[in-house]
Amino acid sequence: MADVRRSLVLQAARSAFFELGLEGASLREIAKRAGYTPGAIYSYFDSKEQVYGALLGESLERLNAFVAAAPATLRAKATAFFDFYRENPRDLDLGFYLFHGMQPRGLTPALNTHLNARLHHALAPMQTQLVALGFKPQEAQTEVTALFAHIVGLLLLSHTGRIRMFGQTSPALFERY
Repeated sequence: MADVRRSLVLQAARSAFFELGLEGASLREIAKRAGYTPGAIYSYFDSKEQVYGALLGESLERLNAFVAAAPATLRAKATAFFDFYRENPRDLDLGFYLFHGMQPRGLTPALNTHLNARLHHALAPMQTQLVALGFKPQEAQTEVTALFAHIVGLLLLSHTGRIRMFGQTSPALFERY
């Protein structure tokens, strides 16, 4: 029963965050959407940021499972990473909610480190494949960073509709990379 209630809180939080933004959503609003009192939410989460962290953590777990299920080739792993976010644009939104300027806001250092480690875990198979192809570890890390930047850029252009001004599609540009 606790898992069902926690799931309801997370569904309500996802709705509130997407509609109101992280800063505009409150625990009171999340509780209202879940059909609970604000005090009831504290038995599951200590803060709004912890709720956000749980949502992002679940998203990153789904991403990792999606990448892990892809065949063990660089192309397959990179395509799985790209396709996950192309097919789940709200998960991409979730990953960028806390960034204003260049600094993450609202996460504890420990939660930020944990979530970044989950993202890195999804990228690690690509780095492993590059090393297997003969890249030195540092070169492989540099290439994975460039690949991540390329994927995120394409997805943002696609998600915002800006890619249409170039007469391109994100899958075609990804395939070209």
